[in-house]
Amino acid sequence: MAVRAALWLWLSIVVGAAMCGTLDEWRSRSIYQLLTDRFATGDGSAPACADLKQYCGGKWAGIAQHIDYIKGMGFDAVWISPVVKNTPLGYHGFWTQDWFSVNPFFGTQEDLIDFIEACHEKDVWVMIDVVANHAGPVDYNYTTIYPFNDTVYYHDCVGCDSECWIADFDDQYQMEHCRLYGLPDLNQSIPYVRQTLVDWISYLVELTGADGIRVDTVPHIEKSFWSEFNPSAGVFQFGEVYNTDPAFLASYQPPFDSVLSYPMFFTLRDVFCSAESMTSIHDMLLEYIDTFSNLAILGNFIDNHDQVRFLCCNPDVTLYKNALTLTLMNEGIPILYYGSEQGYDGCADPECREPLWWSGYDTSTELYQFIKTIISFRKENQLWDADMVERASETNFYAFTRGEVLIAVTNGGSSQGNLQYTVSNHPYEFGTELCNLFDPEDCVVVDVCASESTSLCFDIELTNGEPKVLYPNHPSSSSIITPIVVTSVICYCVLLILLVL
Repeated sequence: MAVRAALWLWLSIVVGAAMCGTLDEWRSRSIYQLLTDRFATGDGSAPACADLKQYCGGKWAGIAQHIDYIKGMGFDAVWISPVVKNTPLGYHGFWTQDWFSVNPFFGTQEDLIDFIEACHEKDVWVMIDVVANHAGPVDYNYTTIYPFNDTVYYHDCVGCDSECWIADFDDQYQMEHCRLYGLPDLNQSIPYVRQTLVDWISYLVELTGADGIRVDTVPHIEKSFWSEFNPSAGVFQFGEVYNTDPAFLASYQPPFDSVLSYPMFFTLRDVFCSAESMTSIHDMLLEYIDTFSNLAILGNFIDNHDQVRFLCCNPDVTLYKNALTLTLMNEGIPILYYGSEQGYDGCADPECREPLWWSGYDTSTELYQFIKTIISFRKENQLWDADMVERASETNFYAFTRGEVLIAVTNGGSSQGNLQYTVSNHPYEFGTELCNLFDPEDCVVVDVCASESTSLCFDIELTNGEPKVLYPNHPSSSSIITPIVVTSVICYCVLLILLVL
């Protein structure tokens, strides 16, 4: 009996630890970002939404009805808009009016909880966007803002321009004390403001059962506040640090578990949208390696709600596929912005915030299937456990490996024709056959280099600018043994013993 009890205790500890959403476990997840108001209505309707600056009708219940659409691409986490009540026209969720009430345009509190429970039933984690920096646009009349309904709770504009706006985004004092685009700037040095926000995030996470949070406008609040706020949340946090300098971002990790990878985002946009040399990826990667302690938990993205969509800056879908391949296969947590899989091409906000129901949730589109192939492969082979190793960096060719998998991309686009590159820096043995994930009949064999008989090489040909993901054509490429697999096997064996005892 004692042995049986001990085994049950051990099993409960292991299983409990596997369900808690730790930082290390978030590495294995892939995230689908959406705007709640633009993803799905709760009744199956498809409003025209002629004015994208207005609410369009998306609901939490609507997301719950389309979890399979998200999961069908392989995503096992969803990042949703802020859930609190907003001032008028706050369809995006970032104009808070009441921190302790849910946004009625998205549904009821029960709808929100039901949606998150529905996600959990399908092993999809939920990340909620949160705002602690500012309230909605009410000028200086704070009476409708709860619970911060008085002037004393806000910065006094000393050191700001005549309108109290941030005039210099390189001035940290202005960043923390002045208004971001005129939004009322909370003063977290006021004990009541500080403690209320710290208590609120704990309340929100406990109420909803959220698995993580994405935190808005991080550099606009002093770091000491985040050192209290984040532990109170008790879940994984992505911080939005909107800056191109890796060192500046790294200075926020801690107090944050991780940050969104903005410097690499801007680099990839330059490379794939504007045909900048791909060697700039190499340069940025060196900065990342020198700056960040853990690349595996950075949030990788090529689109989001604040930027023009990739296909607006360049309509070449082949270029987009290369950018997506690098972003989703790179070291870090992959994030896809909703509508990317449907080829949405909206430009500046709010045009980049189109309703997804315009697409009819078509799962047969080229990009939906392309993304599904990449995310599923990443998950099946548990590539998050493999470091990124750069293998080639040229003007229009870039390659890297994750374990046994080699990723090759180009920024030449669909009109490039055929690009051939000989890879000599690689981890493969003589005779290894490497096959293309997107076309399994397209294979190459590692052989002795024609120019140097003591080295091993293989040629990669990127046809019409298409990317390639090459994997060894042997059983080990799809059956990697990892600690997760080992733990699962041990748990299964313990259950068998318990049934016998």
